[in-house]
Amino acid sequence: MLAYSIRRLVYGFLILAGVNLATFFLFFTVNTPDDMARLNIGGKRVTPELIEKWKVERGYDKPLYWNDAKAGAEQLTETIFWERSVSLFSFDFGRADSESAGDIGAEVASRMWVSIKLALPIFVLQVLATTSFGLLLVMFRNTRLDLWGSILCVLMMSISGLFYIIVGQYFFARVLKLVPISGYAEGLDVVKFLVLPVVLSALARLGAEARLYRAMFIEEINKDYVRTARAKGLSETVVMFRHVLRNALIPIITSAGGYLPYVFMGSLVFESFFGIPGLGAYVIEAIGKQDFAIVRTMVFVGSLLYIATYALIDVAYTWVDPRVRLG
Repeated sequence: MLAYSIRRLVYGFLILAGVNLATFFLFFTVNTPDDMARLNIGGKRVTPELIEKWKVERGYDKPLYWNDAKAGAEQLTETIFWERSVSLFSFDFGRADSESAGDIGAEVASRMWVSIKLALPIFVLQVLATTSFGLLLVMFRNTRLDLWGSILCVLMMSISGLFYIIVGQYFFARVLKLVPISGYAEGLDVVKFLVLPVVLSALARLGAEARLYRAMFIEEINKDYVRTARAKGLSETVVMFRHVLRNALIPIITSAGGYLPYVFMGSLVFESFFGIPGLGAYVIEAIGKQDFAIVRTMVFVGSLLYIATYALIDVAYTWVDPRVRLG
C-alpha cells in the first residue's frame, strides 16, 4: 500500500506538472502579455505607456522562462513562468489580471466553501437517488414499472439541464413561491437558496445515472452467487441490497467519484443561473473579463482535484471489495 501510494503521488505530480506547463505554454503562446494588457485595459486609445504600466503592476514585464539580466537562481525565479506557473504548486495564485478581481487565493478560499455547501448535498442526493432508482427498476424488472421507468430515464437523459433550471425556477420560485429564484445568503438562510439548485442538479443527472446503474445491477443478478443466495431462501430485498448492491459498488464508486471534482469545482451553469458566488461562477466571470490568470488557476485546481479524487477512488476499492489489493 505504501509503495503504491508513493507511486501514485509521483504520477500525480508529473501529470499536474504536465498540465500546468501545457496550460502556461498555451496561454502565453496564443496571447502575449501585451495582448493581455490590451484586452484588460480596453478602449480604443491604448498607449504603450499604459500597456507597460499594466505589465509592471502584474509582473508581466519580466521574461517568460529565463532572465539574463539577473544572476544565479534569480535567472529562473525572476520570470513569468516561475511567478505565474511554478508558484501554483505552493498555492500562491497571485493577483488577477483585471482591476477589480484582487487576490486570487483569497477569492478561491472564500468561494470554495460556497461551492462545497452546494456540492456535498448534490453529490449525496445524486448517489442515493440514482442508486435507489436503479435498484428499484431491477427489483421490478420485466414489469410495467421497469418499462416505464426505463422510458422515463431515456426521456430525462434527452432533456437539457437548462430545461430543468428554467422550468424549476418558473414553477417553484415564480408560481408556487416556495424558494427564491436566485441569490445567496450566509448562515441558516443559505438553505432556502440552495434547495432548488440541489434538487434540480440531482434530477438532471438522475436519468443517465439510474440507467447506468440499472445495467450494472442486471449484470450482477445473473451471476452464480445471486442464484445461490436465492436458492438459500433469501428474500429479493436482501439479495438486492446485501449482495447485488455490495458487489456493484466498484463501478458505482468509479462513476460517482468521477463526478465529484466537477461538483466541488462548482457547476458553471447552476451557479451562474442561481447567482451563487462559488468557484463555477468565478470561472464564468473570469472568462467574461478575459482574466487568464484566474482561468489558469482554476485549471490547476481542477486538475489537482481530479488527481486526488481518483487516488482516493483506488483506496476506496479496497474498502468495498476485500479481493482488491493495491500493489
